[in-house]
Amino acid sequence: MKHLYADMALLPDGWAMDVRVMIDGTGQIVSVEQETKPQVGDELLKGKVLLPAPSNLHSHAFQRALAGLTEVRGTAGQDSFETWRQLMYKFLGLLVPEQIEVIAALSQIEMMESGFASVGEFHYLHHQNGGQSYDDPAELSRRIIASAGETGIGLTLLPVYYSQGGVDGRALEGGQLRFGNNLDRFAGIWSGAREAIEKLGADHALGIAPHSLRAVSKIDLTRLTETYPKGPIHIHIAEQAAEIQEITAAYGQRPIAWLFDNLTVDKNWCLVHATHMNDEEITILATSGAVAGLCPVTEANLGDGIFPADRFLNRGGSIGLGTDSNIAIDLVQEMRLLEYSQRLRDRARSVLGEKNKSTGRYLFDEICRGGAQATGRRSGKIAPGVWADFMALDRNALSIAGLKEDLLLDAWIFSSKDQLVSDLWSAGRHMVKEGRHIHRHSIEKRYRKTIIRHQNIWDC
Repeated sequence: MKHLYADMALLPDGWAMDVRVMIDGTGQIVSVEQETKPQVGDELLKGKVLLPAPSNLHSHAFQRALAGLTEVRGTAGQDSFETWRQLMYKFLGLLVPEQIEVIAALSQIEMMESGFASVGEFHYLHHQNGGQSYDDPAELSRRIIASAGETGIGLTLLPVYYSQGGVDGRALEGGQLRFGNNLDRFAGIWSGAREAIEKLGADHALGIAPHSLRAVSKIDLTRLTETYPKGPIHIHIAEQAAEIQEITAAYGQRPIAWLFDNLTVDKNWCLVHATHMNDEEITILATSGAVAGLCPVTEANLGDGIFPADRFLNRGGSIGLGTDSNIAIDLVQEMRLLEYSQRLRDRARSVLGEKNKSTGRYLFDEICRGGAQATGRRSGKIAPGVWADFMALDRNALSIAGLKEDLLLDAWIFSSKDQLVSDLWSAGRHMVKEGRHIHRHSIEKRYRKTIIRHQNIWDC
């Protein structure tokens, strides 16, 4: 058993003082006591506040090494999601398995240092350059799983199914060939991933990710949801205006409306981005039980648009946050930009929130709950029976010094300049101490060595 003792902690019913948390050998919370005294053997979190640590529900780990390399206008004088995607295809064509593993490891330690205890890895890079399978079809899935074993992050692996170049069914080409699968080929990848992730530990999970309505046929989408019905199901949807026009022209309906009319979308689903919804679609998604997976930093970087978070949450919708392209892995930035984008759109302040909670507290509670649901992880709160996913903030940091409860959260989210996460536990694994991941030195050293050895990846 492990015992943590905190002067202040955020529990499901609100803020509590003098909290003692007992964690068993599997990493689950056994008990939570309030207004108690520390005992011999307790780990004392002196000068720190204990918070639940949320899940990062959407990541493409390999894109971490692409960060900052695409900020150049195209030759036509206008850059867009499509021009970015062509650069991304060129970049991934240069990556080899050892690079993919260490890039994933670096991404994961940065996630944990920023406050995420787990990640939903939307993993679509499966094959060799040109589309040939590795000797082990699940080679690259195993690389992601191995990186999670090293970093200690909770992993929900979401192997991506990607089979066509557009809604018209055209063949894949170029960089897309490394993604491509049919149902039988995908089954081999998923089976190998299951074997590997079961060895990793009980707090890790496996789901599926049909990439998008553009990249998966109607028939295959139905078969996937029938074949793999138990785990999380994630899909990109309604991210770009061009995508909506393409789906509407081909299917006679907008993407979200078509999805709900043709499949049973429930609490196992996460609809990633869902940026462009009309009023009817907002209600459909909000009342379905599914989670909207928002990635504000990436969506801003790609010029996607602004998610209608105020209307969606007011209708009972669930949200979680992801780092997506990993251009800046920072939980605070994701929360801050989600709220600020609503303010910029409406020219208003404190758009997201409710009567009895501050904006920061409301945001934090929502993303903890939604992220846990989307990744199929028993987490998101400090309570018996869930995984011990915690973070501790340094209360001595100048930006939150002297503050308590909701005001402390608001100051952390909206005014802090420095990294305030002093500690992080994932299923009881204490992986961040004094603000640094315990394996940062070795992983960073290997990352530098691996990337410099293959400097041509910067030639994209």
